[in-house]
Amino acid sequence: MKSIKDIELSPKPGKKYWRNCQREWREEFIYFLLVDRFHDSNKRHTVEFESRHPGFGDDAQLTKQCGGTLRGIINNLEYIRHLGCTAIWLSPVFKNNPESYHGYAIENYLEIDERIGTKADLEELVDLAHTYDMRVFLDIVLHHSGDNWCYPDGQEYYYYNGIEFPFGEWRHTDKPVPIELRNPALYGRKGQIKNFDAYPETQEGDFFSLKAFKNDESREAIYIQKVLTAIHCYWIRETDIDGFRLDAVKHMGELAISRFCSYVREYAYSLGKRNFFLFGELVGSDAMVSNYVGPKTLTTYNDQNLYYGLNSVLDFQLHFALEGVIKGKDSPGKLIERYTELQKNALDRGEYGEFLVTFLDNHDQIGDAFKHRFGHHAEPEQIIAGIAFLLCALGTPCLYYGTEQGFDGCGKGDRYIRECMFNPNDKTTNVLNQQSEIYKAIASIARFRNESNVLRFGRMFMRETSQNGSRFHLPECNKCILSFSRILYDQEVVFVYNSSTCDVKEEHILVDCQLNRNRKWMKPVYGLKANVEILHSENPANPVCYIKLYLRPMQLVILKNY
Repeated sequence: MKSIKDIELSPKPGKKYWRNCQREWREEFIYFLLVDRFHDSNKRHTVEFESRHPGFGDDAQLTKQCGGTLRGIINNLEYIRHLGCTAIWLSPVFKNNPESYHGYAIENYLEIDERIGTKADLEELVDLAHTYDMRVFLDIVLHHSGDNWCYPDGQEYYYYNGIEFPFGEWRHTDKPVPIELRNPALYGRKGQIKNFDAYPETQEGDFFSLKAFKNDESREAIYIQKVLTAIHCYWIRETDIDGFRLDAVKHMGELAISRFCSYVREYAYSLGKRNFFLFGELVGSDAMVSNYVGPKTLTTYNDQNLYYGLNSVLDFQLHFALEGVIKGKDSPGKLIERYTELQKNALDRGEYGEFLVTFLDNHDQIGDAFKHRFGHHAEPEQIIAGIAFLLCALGTPCLYYGTEQGFDGCGKGDRYIRECMFNPNDKTTNVLNQQSEIYKAIASIARFRNESNVLRFGRMFMRETSQNGSRFHLPECNKCILSFSRILYDQEVVFVYNSSTCDVKEEHILVDCQLNRNRKWMKPVYGLKANVEILHSENPANPVCYIKLYLRPMQLVILKNY
């Protein structure tokens, strides 16, 4: 196919679209992988190691294609399933510029990049995931295409006062595809973004050498939105995928995002697919996020059209706050403040406060000059505690591939946090070790979450602690006891973690007094073998319930009442 005129959007003959809608999106545990870095098509054996592995790929290898494929994911889907993940997020799969390995430089939106597989491979992967009751969604790019054309004389142009620069030439006679994209009027042509926090530069400029589409409400911009919407509806029709993660959302207008999301959601409904999940990459304040999430009314159209935007975004604010607390470097103040903000958002925006996608690691580490994973300078216990925090707290937890094996990528450049799970220097080994310490711990906690209505639907409360059992307060310093509860009706689950790397701590932690007034014990889910007694204050003027724990450095304990 070369044109969107060749696209068929009526239901695929004989295709039974997956309509499993039993789970809400906040119940999912997402596994995010770069297709090129997860696994190739070779049958390999696992390198045995006890707790951590640095990942494969040297500096030169990680700047280019390493050989990962869709077939490699199909062959190793059980690895992801046994980890407890219920959904898979794939990096972009459409045909890319030859020099690109990551998928974000698209030159053909109507074909799968042959280096990673075929459309049939993607269909097979989705079908297999559905038999396991797992959802699959794709990373998509709406702001820009690949480096498919150049400015005059091949010069680099940079954004300057919104000036529209002249078009140079197409780099190839047959790209990009569809042919509707071979129209210079559809591109902003304002040069590369220099200040990524400056508006309107950040929305109008090119993303480095990748060429931005026209991003306003002009006739050309509306047309390109229609083209991109048709393209992505086509892939829902063809492969039965269950959602999209939208790249670089803040570089597009709120209305464009909402319009796209509404049309895509309606198309999915037309196939009988419910709960099609749309979430975005957006680094910004909650006020900015609010402009992209939920309903949007167009007053310019006499309020006749109601567009509903993203379901959720990646929670970068939590990401920035959590690492230092878990590693004992920062006080929990900003972390506690983050959940106070989410509670306010939930009051104002309903489920918005619970549908944010939470994560420790990702493929960009936006804002960091020195790229690194959470595992950099972290002990296995700290990595486990970080993932456990996400699994037990509000939100839809997302695990970046390799974190479960202790990858610690660090260096100047994104390639350092995009290691291989397989060895590109041979065709025999990988690090998909289901017996490693971190993998087994995550799988254990994930199993509990997948069975626990409390962790999936419950309210969340940061817990006060005390050293003497009488003066309780929220933690104020680093290397502290971090604790919170999830509560659903008469059930409570308590997360407790000692962030100190060297000190044993004896601590009293508040639990809900009303729920536990007539209960005597809490049962361990993780980190202990014996039940923990629920203690009651002797002061009738201040009746409280609490538990008393002795915690080793970096010890994590999860309890539930019964």
